[in-house]
Parts: sequence; C-alpha cells; structure tokens
Amino acid sequence: MRGSQRGLRYRKTLAAVALAVTAVAGTTGWASAGAQSAVVGLPEEARDAWMRAGLPDPETLGPAQAARWFGTLSAAEQRLLVQRHPAVVGNLDGVPLELRYAANARSLQGDPRFSGRQVRQVLSYDPRGRGQVAVVVGDLRRAAHVAVVVPGSDVDAGRSAPVVAKAEALHDAAGAGTAVVAWVGYTTPVGVGVDAATGGLAEAGAGRLVRFVDGLVAAGAPEPAVFCHSYGSVVCGLAAHRLKARDVVVHGSPGMRAANVAGLRTSARVWAAKDPDDWISKVPNVRLLGLGHGADPTAPEFGARPVPADDARGHDGYFAPGTMSLRAFAAIARGEVR
Repeated sequence: MRGSQRGLRYRKTLAAVALAVTAVAGTTGWASAGAQSAVVGLPEEARDAWMRAGLPDPETLGPAQAARWFGTLSAAEQRLLVQRHPAVVGNLDGVPLELRYAANARSLQGDPRFSGRQVRQVLSYDPRGRGQVAVVVGDLRRAAHVAVVVPGSDVDAGRSAPVVAKAEALHDAAGAGTAVVAWVGYTTPVGVGVDAATGGLAEAGAGRLVRFVDGLVAAGAPEPAVFCHSYGSVVCGLAAHRLKARDVVVHGSPGMRAANVAGLRTSARVWAAKDPDDWISKVPNVRLLGLGHGADPTAPEFGARPVPADDARGHDGYFAPGTMSLRAFAAIARGEVR
C-alpha cells in the first residue's frame, strides 16, 4: 500500500513537472528547438583588439577595479578608448556612466533593430545572439534611488520596448529622484520549452546581473531595488546571495529556486506579488530532475513581504498605471516602505 502511494505521488510529481515545462515561459508558442547557449563575457573580437592595444584584460577586471583604472586616465585617454574600443567600454561594468553611454551610442549606429527608434541612455549593448541591452530612464548620475527591471522570457535587444515601457512607468510613478534601468542583459528563454523550465539560462543571467549591479555601485549609484518578472525571478533568486540590492521584488514568479527567503541567503528585503488573473498560478511549484523552479514566493510560508496586486491584470500587467502593484513598486523603489 505504501509503495503504491509513493508511486502515485511520484507520478503526480512527474505530471506536474511536465505541466511546468509547457507553461512556465508564459507564451502561447512552442519552442521545440534545442536549448540555447547563453551569451556571456565580452565580444571576443572586441576583447582581442583591446588586448592587442596593451590594455588590462577586461575579463579579469572586476567592476571596482575597472572604476579605479578608468579613474587614473585623463579625459583625452578616456575619449580615445570610447572611439577605438566602444564594445569594451560600453559593456565593462564599473566604467563611468557617461563613457558607457557614449560608447554604446557609437556601437548602436547601423543596427537595424534600433533603426527608427529613439534610443536614449544605453548602459550596455551586445549584438551577439538575439542581442542584449540596458536602457536607463532618468538621471542615474544624480538619482537618490535606483531600480533595475529584470524581464522574463521572450525578450531581447529587438524586443526590449515593453521592458523599457515598464521602466518608464516605474520612473513616472516613483518620481524624478529615482532612476530606472531596463536590464535586458541575459539570454532569455524563447517560447515554451526546456529552457524556460530549467535553470541554465538563469544561472548565466545571475552572474551577469550581479556584475552589472556591482558596476552601478562602483560607478557611484546607490544599491538598487531589483524588480524581477517571471523567469527573471529565477535569475534574481540565483543571484540573490551575491546581489548588492536593497530590495528584491518578484512578480508573476514560477519560483526562485529556494524553499524560502532564508534559502536565498540575502540581506535584501524580499517582496512578492501575484495577481488573481496571473496564469502562473497554474504552474506547479516543483523541482525534480532539474525541471521546475520550486516554492511559490507569494506563499505565506516562503516568508516574502506581500505586494498588493489584486487589480493587476494577467501575467504582464503589474506595471500598469494606476494599479496597486505599481504604486507599491514605486514606494519600494523610493525606499519609503520599511
């Protein structure tokens, strides 16, 4: 009898994992191709050119080291590096903000994914693969508070506009003293497939997010509040123990690969939101054989602080103007909620 009960539970768990595979990405398409390879590091050709110029290896320069090294250069030397090595300067975390903006403006010229679009302050840009980009809304140099928006599946450089729109909505709600970064800085899953139900892309994304936030702090920005949507909350969960964040806010989360807040091993305050219409509630919160992302962060036993989201709509409506969730996000971004 006991054996049959265990077998039944095991079969139910397998069925739940199968459902997670087909639901966790939050799209209606099916990605049947093989798993993607995450884009990491700097573009190889750009790094090689930098190294041939006798400059320090950018892959071994931590953000704080990069900030100190650039601080030893004259303004003319800095401008020359922007002109000759924009792909390195624009993506090297810790480099002064204005130099990164200038370098990425040069790199973006001629990219058809951005033709006809008004691109403002671009803090990172990598054309490899599907492309990655980080766009700043507000004055990051003078901001008293900073927020970073981390997206979920089906986002890349060419499809970054919805993430930028969320950053704009948060900036408008939080006020001019808060700068918001739309960080499309990792290889996201495409469609519904194995990538969305496993942690490989999230692991690679977590490392990139940690380094990016380290770079913001090294450049003089305050520790940010990080807002993580859907699969992006998996990225934030894996990054949490190394992430220099004041707050980590997940919404529409399939799980953070931790059993509870203590399992995240972070000193940041952890918040969670899920609206009643979000289909993510149908995704089983399981982990088995590498599939699934674990406990529901909005469950009371997880221990996250609740964010009101009853009037948000669907899986992607948490930043809609006028919603309780956006008002709460803005208060968290401003550091007003204790």
